[in-house]
Amino acid sequence: MKAYLKLMMLCFGLILLHSCQDKEKQQSVEINTPEEVKEAAKETPDIADQHFIDGMTGKIWHNYLEIKMALTNADADEVQDVAESMIASFSAERAEMKAIAQQMSETGDLERQRELFAIFTEKAGPMFEDALSGGTIYKKFCPMAFDNKGAYWYADIEEINNPYFGDKMPDCGSVEKTIKK
Repeated sequence: MKAYLKLMMLCFGLILLHSCQDKEKQQSVEINTPEEVKEAAKETPDIADQHFIDGMTGKIWHNYLEIKMALTNADADEVQDVAESMIASFSAERAEMKAIAQQMSETGDLERQRELFAIFTEKAGPMFEDALSGGTIYKKFCPMAFDNKGAYWYADIEEINNPYFGDKMPDCGSVEKTIKK
């Protein structure tokens, strides 16, 4: 019994000794100069950090990216759902874009949705570029879309995820323009 108590006391002592170690030695604090912060920002990818001069454009941009991803994943139901929620974001002066979003919400035909997305991109692209107040967006082009007529789309990352061909040719396309503010 004494041996057992000694063993228990020894284990308790080791646990106590370990828990009382100087935790300050294990902690580290790094203080960066403003120059180091700016340099680190250059090396950090621009993902989901776009800011726009107005809330309407920001909401539309967010929905646009969701529709682009749904088209990339060939999910016509998701395109309809997101387009439906996008409709409420438009102001009166954007009636033409609102009408295109309405058409996307009303069709379950994936190829028609892709055609409407290309038309929407033509109309919304200049708005995205003009209203960007911070971050980076990428204008991309797929030369093979719509029987080699080609089509543009915008994205928040540089990587190509083609909404016009989905999983058939996900890497088809290139970055045509980088818009950075």
